[in-house]
Amino acid sequence: MQYISTRGNKEEKRSTQAIIMGLASDKGLYVPTEIPKLHMDFGHMVGTAYKDIAFKVMRGFLPEFDEDELRRCTDGAYDEKFDTPKIAPLVNTEQASFLELYHGRTAAFKDMALSILPYLLLSSIRKEQEDKKVVILTATSGDTGKAALEGFADVSGTEIFVFYPAHGVSEIQKRQMVTQRGANTHVYAIEGNFDDAQTGVKRIFNDGDFAVKLAGEDYRLSSANSINIGRLIPQVAYYFYAYIQLLDAGKIASGDKINVVVPTGNFGNILAAFYAKQMGLPIHKLICASNENRVLTDFINDGVYDANRQFHLTSSPSMDILISSNLERLLWHLSGENSAEIAGYMRDLERTGIYTVSDTIRSNMSDFYGGTARMDEAHEAIRRLWHGEQYLIDTHTAVAYSVYLDYRAKTGDDTPAVIASTASAYKFADQVADCIGLPKAADGFASIEALHEATGVPVPPGLKGLRDKKILHSDTIKIDEMANVIASAL
Repeated sequence: MQYISTRGNKEEKRSTQAIIMGLASDKGLYVPTEIPKLHMDFGHMVGTAYKDIAFKVMRGFLPEFDEDELRRCTDGAYDEKFDTPKIAPLVNTEQASFLELYHGRTAAFKDMALSILPYLLLSSIRKEQEDKKVVILTATSGDTGKAALEGFADVSGTEIFVFYPAHGVSEIQKRQMVTQRGANTHVYAIEGNFDDAQTGVKRIFNDGDFAVKLAGEDYRLSSANSINIGRLIPQVAYYFYAYIQLLDAGKIASGDKINVVVPTGNFGNILAAFYAKQMGLPIHKLICASNENRVLTDFINDGVYDANRQFHLTSSPSMDILISSNLERLLWHLSGENSAEIAGYMRDLERTGIYTVSDTIRSNMSDFYGGTARMDEAHEAIRRLWHGEQYLIDTHTAVAYSVYLDYRAKTGDDTPAVIASTASAYKFADQVADCIGLPKAADGFASIEALHEATGVPVPPGLKGLRDKKILHSDTIKIDEMANVIASAL
């Protein structure tokens, strides 16, 4: 098992090297030269702890880690920092099953991977005898930033910089980031949207002069975004865990196929489900759910990726994205590992904002279905599910649920479905409270209190007392100032 760039750099890297580097030198993303098959007797895995499932899934991707090293990583990541021993419980409702991925410290699915990435990175640094301090750059649409900060705060040998859109995250998401403690944490709002932040981070990664400057000061760059293969691989595990929980609940028999529904903007979470299918998980359809920023839905349906469109600020801000980084990895796999073809698409995207994929890729995308839910449709889904079944979901999960109901009505496909529930409803308490008919509260924190009082759903520990925490990061910068603030802080 080796890792190469999606864009043609044939220099093979060990998993440890790919995790440290984050992004390839030719601007491509690291991909495994093969996707390992996982020969798992699902029936015999019922009742197995999440950390043990994660170990089995990740082992084939990380051959440089011996069994004891990987055990230390999984044991350290998936412990009492989650508010349930199940780590990612599956809740069954009348229409679908919801995989709750938000029981970590930051109440969002990013905790599932960012709880283990620091362990993988530090182990990689030791194994590669890396002597430079690792500078982690992260662009966030709301959830990755806090999860990365929480994972890397005060971790020896690292500095972490997070950039978020000044007007594109919820009040709760922003407060989580700007109150982050840690001598090595740096948080900046940028004047722009998530795509601007992500483009700025990639530009810094590809600035050779800046890299040389940092190297001279004994620093090297890495990333906590899902462009880092060490962020993506851990996400594969929870789809296997969902399947095993369906078995345990008697919803399926071993070997039965399931559908997986994912609300996504940057494509990493659904790509992890694609990897799970390639490893042997019986998945029928991969249902990609978009909000009004429906660039992925349109691409799946017509094979044209067109970022030249209006950008919408919605009630599901973590999906307010027009440049989906992880789609590049999928295209590489579906093109027959044609790096030159992928490099051409990415050049077209950078120059013109649009590309059209080959017939080969389009025919290989038959496992995917793309659908869109507008804000009013997602909000109606929240209302219906709460009032009908007393189950509370957030605005992103609601996009997925609405798309799934539409998919099922159009196709008649009643294959059991797992919906990736990506955040606690309390992270978007003001919108969720409004959806279920509560009066408008003074702010997001008052909405948390009102929502809890009305529903009795527990408030995640990481959100309690957030209003009273001291703001430690208050700078807003322009996009072209990102490299300067990094250099200055270091």
